[in-house]
Amino acid sequence: MTEDLSPAERYAAARLRAAEEATALAPFRAMYEFALDPFQIDACNALEAGKGVLVAAPTGSGKTIVGEFAVHLALEQGRKCFYTTPIKALSNQKYADLCKRYGPGKVGLLTGDNSVNSEAPVVVMTTEVLRNMLYAGSQSLLGLGYVVMDEVHYLSDRFRGAVWEEVIIHLPESVTLVSLSATVSNAEEFGDWLDTVRGDTEVIVSEDRPVPLWQHVLAGRRMYDLFEEETDHGGRGVARREVNPDLVRLARMENQRTYNPRDRRRGKMVREADRERERRQRSRIWTPGRPEVIERLDAEGLLPAITFIFSRAGCEAAVQQCLYAGLRLNDEDARRRVREIVEERTATIPGEDLHVLGYYEWLEGLERGIAAHHAGMLPTFKEVVEELFVRGLVKAVFATETLALGINMPARTVVLEKLVKWNGEQHADITPGEYTQLTGRAGRRGIDVEGHAVVLWQRAMDPAALAGLAGTRTYPLRSSFKPSYNMAVNLVEQFGRHRSRELLERSFAQFQADKSVVGISRQVQRNEEGLQGYREGMTCHLGDFEEYAQLRRDLKDRETELAKQGAAQRRAAAAAALEKLKPGDVIHVPTGKFAGLALVLDPGLAAGRTNGHRGFEHHDGPRPLVLTAERQVKRLASIDFPVPVEPLERMRIPRSFNPRSPQSRRDLASALRTKAGHITPERHRRERAAAADDREIARLRAALRAHPCHGCDEREDHARWAERYHRLQRDTRQLERRIEGRTNTIARTFDRIVALLTELDYLRGDEVTEHGKRLARLYGELDLLASECLRERVWEGLSPAELAACVSALVYEARQADDALPPKVPGGKAKAALGEMVRIWGRLDALEEEFRINQTEGVGQREPDLGFAWAAHQWASDRSLDEVLREAEMPAGDFVRWCKQVIDVLGQIAAAAPAEHSTVPRAARRAVDALLRGVVAYSSVG
Repeated sequence: MTEDLSPAERYAAARLRAAEEATALAPFRAMYEFALDPFQIDACNALEAGKGVLVAAPTGSGKTIVGEFAVHLALEQGRKCFYTTPIKALSNQKYADLCKRYGPGKVGLLTGDNSVNSEAPVVVMTTEVLRNMLYAGSQSLLGLGYVVMDEVHYLSDRFRGAVWEEVIIHLPESVTLVSLSATVSNAEEFGDWLDTVRGDTEVIVSEDRPVPLWQHVLAGRRMYDLFEEETDHGGRGVARREVNPDLVRLARMENQRTYNPRDRRRGKMVREADRERERRQRSRIWTPGRPEVIERLDAEGLLPAITFIFSRAGCEAAVQQCLYAGLRLNDEDARRRVREIVEERTATIPGEDLHVLGYYEWLEGLERGIAAHHAGMLPTFKEVVEELFVRGLVKAVFATETLALGINMPARTVVLEKLVKWNGEQHADITPGEYTQLTGRAGRRGIDVEGHAVVLWQRAMDPAALAGLAGTRTYPLRSSFKPSYNMAVNLVEQFGRHRSRELLERSFAQFQADKSVVGISRQVQRNEEGLQGYREGMTCHLGDFEEYAQLRRDLKDRETELAKQGAAQRRAAAAAALEKLKPGDVIHVPTGKFAGLALVLDPGLAAGRTNGHRGFEHHDGPRPLVLTAERQVKRLASIDFPVPVEPLERMRIPRSFNPRSPQSRRDLASALRTKAGHITPERHRRERAAAADDREIARLRAALRAHPCHGCDEREDHARWAERYHRLQRDTRQLERRIEGRTNTIARTFDRIVALLTELDYLRGDEVTEHGKRLARLYGELDLLASECLRERVWEGLSPAELAACVSALVYEARQADDALPPKVPGGKAKAALGEMVRIWGRLDALEEEFRINQTEGVGQREPDLGFAWAAHQWASDRSLDEVLREAEMPAGDFVRWCKQVIDVLGQIAAAAPAEHSTVPRAARRAVDALLRGVVAYSSVG
């Protein structure tokens, strides 16, 4: 209350208010109906003070407010602001948001295949577009004051992450960087790197969710809390979250076997009544069906909900299951509004295409408040689902994890069907970071008091493991930065090789590698101090004891080597003797538990070499099956024969012999003792040790005796110090090799890439050749292959449709890498050109191997994939959507996405191809026009 303040305090408060109102933040805060959180205010104040900021906060906490303040500052100062996002859907969403606030005249959009008002003071773009502008030295960069990098934790992405680091490193120093990240555990480390490469950067971390999140497990008809309520243990003020004991009991009961034949009670099997009780208990545990889950959430007021299913087909199936179950989440008024919005947004799609796209089935689900959301859907359809969900007209969405990547679709509840997903190579458990990202959608700020994350019960679920996922709020940010061919020529052209090398050493990848070396370097330093002390301890007044110790080690190593050779030779001789055994041979087992007289029943060689007994094949040598004189039938191993064994006698094995019959064993063992019991086996003569005749050992022993230190009274004391010195020196060298492997790794990869490009005449020292300048304009995973195809005129004379087919091989990558059938490709010139592309790739692959450029490390050219060539050719040949999709067996969303990527690369090729004496530029432009029609043209703004 101001009346309780003294005059001096009121004056100070008034001055503080006046100072706050004079800042740019005051009018910005007035634009929002809600008060800003402390972390948002801190970040905005740092920005206004001229600092860069890194904001790490949970999903849905409102960190984009800080990015919007950067837009506000840029407009106020008459400068430009670029707002970058990782995916086009996010760019479209942010573009729409900023247009509402500042008007379409001040906001532009650049997403690679779309350009809207690109010279506006505020431009929303994908990160790749900004990277390309930086390398091209675009005039649009003039007057740039702020760059917002939304979802900057994307730099961990192993396929695209390098782009974020390229932008951060190459942005002009005058640009203030705003980095917005999910909560990561090493935000301070990332902030330290930003401070190093961008200057003064404030790190602001908020781990508080604006809406509390409650975790549940749904099993059967019951919803269990994952954690017990936090309690204050014994008044000590320590609040801990324990896993719900009911869940632990449920898991234990599920894991117990219903029936175990070994379990006996008073000589009888477990009583039927006990088993019946177990069955009744287990009947309460099942994984609810998808319609059942939605009905349960609706009944408890937990809709709208997003159910994450890690499969596109699973998402579509879930919608169908809900429709078949008669689920209706919308009333008549909501159904009418849904139809109006859908018809308005899809008005440009021709009627014949609507049927192909499954429009009417999709619309029926939307009218009932149910929808799927995944990358295989037409972008327009996905955007309609997002709009209806935000408006509350769709209440249940079944989505793949791509929805979690920043798209603004918060829900009251998030449901996870499983905690395992396909990562492209195998089914793997989701990580704590992925769990946090997925469940971060739960809880709508300003709408919900609390959010809910529901995991469906699955067989063999471990509640403690789930609690570990839910309790780990953060995950580390790891750089995936690797140099590429395009990056190399662009850097050398702008900065020269030496400066480029220095720039790459400033990457976050190298920063992390160097930081990991610090602890190892300290250990090396400590070891070197210890080595000095050991060196003093082994000093001998008679001579160089280090030299004497080396002679002792050399002698010991040589003796060990000869002993190993001798042992190997003895094992080989013993195995060779065992291989000569036949059924009926009487032998003497030299050692082991069954040492003594024995009859060979089966020599234990390759399967099939038997005498009525089952044969075995063993990787560790023969394993003969024998009958001992004590009536035991045992299979022996090579360890029982340290020396070669020779047959003492032979005897016939009766055909009626049954090794399982005690009587048969007794009779044959008796015959064995009668036949050979009196024979005494020859003692194996031990061979003369190889060391006795070895010249090197003789030389080393003579050198030892002749050394001055050999006669020292304290020789053995010195030797102990010398041994410690040797062990520590060996450990130190291993640490130094680890340091060497981690330092300058990025620069060494860059050097290898530059060497290969020099070999191919793309670079000559610091000069970029004409071929290199062409490569500098080609971005993509197969940049060098595209450049070589232009260089060797592979695409000359191709029609637009044929060129589209060839270029598709540069961008397309099948979701399933191990397709059984070879892909269908167009014939004629296109087929020949595709074959030539594969031949050129083979030559480049061999060169990469020669220059030690490793694809497994994310560097190099993968093999071109011809799987989209037929679809691209047909679409560019003006075939109908129905025909193309049916033949391609591809969802509409995937088809549109690949077409747009082909269009993007065709545009690059049109710009990079020689303007004179080439048919490629014109064919590429015509191919773009041929592809950019129908669903591809009207799919979305971005």
